[in-house]
Amino acid sequence: MPSPASRSHTGVCNLCEAICGLRFEVEGDGPAARITQIRGNPDDPLSRGHICPKAVALKDLHEDPDRLRQPVRRVTGADGQPRFEPISWDQAFDLVVDGLARVREQHGANAVAVYQGNPNVHNWGNITHGHLFFSQLRTRARFSATSADQLPHHVVAHWLYGHQLAIPIPDIDHTRFMLILGGNPLASNGSLMTVPDVRARLKDLRERGGKLVVLDPRRTETAAVADEHHAIDPGSDAAWLLAVLHTLFEEDLVRPMHLTPLLDQVDTVRRAVQPFSPEATAPYTGMDAATTRRLARELAQAEGAVVYGRMGVSTQAHGVVCQWAIQAINLLTGNVDREGGALLTSPALNLIDMKLMGPGHLGAWHSRVRGAPEFSGELPVSVLAEEMLTPGRGQIRALVTAAGNPVLSTPNGRQLDTALAQLDFMVSVDFYINETTRHADVILPPTCFVEHDHYDLVFLHLAVHNVARYSPPIVAPADGALHDWQIYAELARRYARRAWALERGGIRQRLAGLLTRGLVGRLPPHRLLDLGLRRAGGRVTFAQLKARPDGVDLGPLRPSLVKRLEQRRRRIRLLPEPVRRELAALTDLFTRAAPPEPGADGRPALKLIGRRDVRSNNSWMHNSARLVSGKPRCTLWIHPDDAAARQLRDGQTVTVQGRTGQVSVPVHITPDIRPGVVSLPHGWGHDRPGVALTVARAHPGASINDLTDDQLTDRISANAAFSAVPVAVYG
Repeated sequence: MPSPASRSHTGVCNLCEAICGLRFEVEGDGPAARITQIRGNPDDPLSRGHICPKAVALKDLHEDPDRLRQPVRRVTGADGQPRFEPISWDQAFDLVVDGLARVREQHGANAVAVYQGNPNVHNWGNITHGHLFFSQLRTRARFSATSADQLPHHVVAHWLYGHQLAIPIPDIDHTRFMLILGGNPLASNGSLMTVPDVRARLKDLRERGGKLVVLDPRRTETAAVADEHHAIDPGSDAAWLLAVLHTLFEEDLVRPMHLTPLLDQVDTVRRAVQPFSPEATAPYTGMDAATTRRLARELAQAEGAVVYGRMGVSTQAHGVVCQWAIQAINLLTGNVDREGGALLTSPALNLIDMKLMGPGHLGAWHSRVRGAPEFSGELPVSVLAEEMLTPGRGQIRALVTAAGNPVLSTPNGRQLDTALAQLDFMVSVDFYINETTRHADVILPPTCFVEHDHYDLVFLHLAVHNVARYSPPIVAPADGALHDWQIYAELARRYARRAWALERGGIRQRLAGLLTRGLVGRLPPHRLLDLGLRRAGGRVTFAQLKARPDGVDLGPLRPSLVKRLEQRRRRIRLLPEPVRRELAALTDLFTRAAPPEPGADGRPALKLIGRRDVRSNNSWMHNSARLVSGKPRCTLWIHPDDAAARQLRDGQTVTVQGRTGQVSVPVHITPDIRPGVVSLPHGWGHDRPGVALTVARAHPGASINDLTDDQLTDRISANAAFSAVPVAVYG
C-alpha cells in the first residue's frame, strides 16, 4: 500500500516507440521527490496496461549517479589524461557558441556537422525547439539515426504517397493475415508501428481466425508465437518479395479494388517483376517455391491482410526495394486503406496536414567524398566518418551531437571513434559521458524523461490506435537544471547574436529569423501544443488533455488515404524510376544462388545479423542494473552445424572478424538461427576508455558496429546495411 505521503501520477514511458501509459507513485516534493513504484496504466486507450522492463527502469535513469546534472567541459588533468569538470550554464553556452562559430568562420558552414540520435523524436522539446538552433548553423552536414534505421520507409512513402511520414500502418487489431519480415514487435513493442501490448493483440488475431507468418533468419520472440516461421536467408528479402509480386500477377491475384482509379503503372510493375519467379529466386532466398506461392495466395485471398517489414529488411543492401515491394504487394491486393490492411493514422496534431514537416526530397545534393544522396536535408550517417577524415574544402571539423551515440549505433564505429578524436570542436546535448560524448569539448545535460512534460508528436502518426495524451512532469528537476527546449532556445539566442554581429547582407531575412526565434524560443512546448491544437480545428483541446491524463481515445484506424489523395488530386505512380532501374540491375543476382564469400578463416563467410532484446534500448539503457541482470545477453548466436564445423563449444569466447575489425564475444549455440548465419545484439561495447557508465562498463559486451561496414549500404538511399554482413568466426 502507498504510504500516506505518497502521490499518484499518470504519465507515459517515452523510451521507445510504444509510448506506454504508466502510473507512478511518488513520495516527497520538489527535487527531493522519489519514485517508489511504476506500473502499467490499465485505462490508457493505446497500451491498455502493458508495461515492459524498460519502463520500470525510468526510476533507475532518474536516480542514476552517473547522469550529468550540470554542464561539463573536457580538460587535460595533471596526469596528461582528459577529464571533465563542471562549469556554469553561462560558461557552457558561451564556449559552445564560440567554438562552433570559430570553425564556421574559418572553414565555412558545412565544416560544422549535426548528428541527432533516436531519442530526439521521443523528446518533444527537441522537436519543438531544436530547429531554432540547428537551422542557424546553415550546414548541409546534417545526419541522424534515420539513415541507420528507417530511411527506406520514408523514401518509399515520399515517392508513392507524397510525404515521408505518410506510412500506412498495419491494422493489427482487425487484420486476418499478417506477414512480418525482419521485424520482432514482441521485443521492440513495434517499430514504425507503435503497438504496445502486442502479445495480446497477436493472440486476438489468432482467436478471430487470423494467421501470423514470420520470415526471419532467426526464431525471434515473435516467430515463436507465429503460425508459421520460415528462416529466409538474410539479405534476400527483396528477391522473395519480388517473387510474391510475380505470383500475384502470374496467378491473376492482383485485386487493387478501391485503389484501382488511383494506381498508375500496374502493367509496368508486371513487366518489371516477370523475371523473379518463386522458382528462379528460390536458390537465392532459400525459400521453397511452393511455400512462396502458397503464402502469396493466402495473402491475396484473406479478408484484410497486411505485409509489414522492419529493421531486417530496411537495413540491408536492398532496403528501398524491400519497402517498395511491401507497399506494392499491399496496394495490388487492395490492402492499403482497408480495414485489416494498412491504414494512415489520424493524430490530433497532424504534422502532414498542418505542413509542420516537409514531404521530403532525395538527391537534392550529395555528400562531398562518396557522392551519397541526401534525403530531406540529411546525408546518410554511413558517410559521417569519411567526411571528417578526408581533407579538403567542406571537411567536417566540428560536430554537435544531440541525444545520440553514433560510435555504437552507426556502421564501422571504430573508424568514427578515430574521426571524433581529431575534430577541432565538439559539443553534445546528453546527460551521459558515453562512447561518443567522451570526445566532446562541452556536454550540456538536459533533464530526464520523468522531469519534464510530454506529448508525442511523431509516434502517434504510427500508432495502431488513434489517441492523444499529454503527460505533465512526474517529479521536479534539480535546481538550475534545464530542459532540452530551454537549452536549444538559449543556444539559438546566443548564436543568432553572434551571427548578427558577423554577417552582412540579408538584413530583413535575418531580422525576421531573429524575431521568429525570439517568439518561439520563449514559449514552452505545451504552449506551442495548445496553439497547434487550436489551429488543427479543435478536435482535441489542450484543456481536455490536461483534464484526461489517461488520454483521449480517438478511435480505431479508418480508411483515409484515398480521400487524402483525391483531395490533393494525386495518383500513385507505382514504380518509381530508381526502383525500376534497380530491378533491372538485380535480375541476374536474384535469380541464382549467391556464391559464398570467403571468410578470414578460409571458410565461406557467415552472415551477421543483429538482434534486439526487450530490456535494451539501443545503446543507452545498459547502465540500469535491473536491465543487465541475469545471464549475459551480448552473445553470438550460431547454429549447431556451424559451431561443430569450427569445433566451438557453448559459452566459449570466440573471435568474430569482418572487413572493418574484430570483436571477442561468448558464443551461444542454438538451433533458433539459420545455418550460415550468426547474430549479435546491437548497442553494446562499453569498454572504451573514459566512458563514465559504472554499470555498463561492468557489462561491456561487444559492439556489432565494430564489424558492420560503412561501405555496405542500401544501393538507392545509402541507408546503413547491418544485415548479412560477411564475417568469419573462430575460437
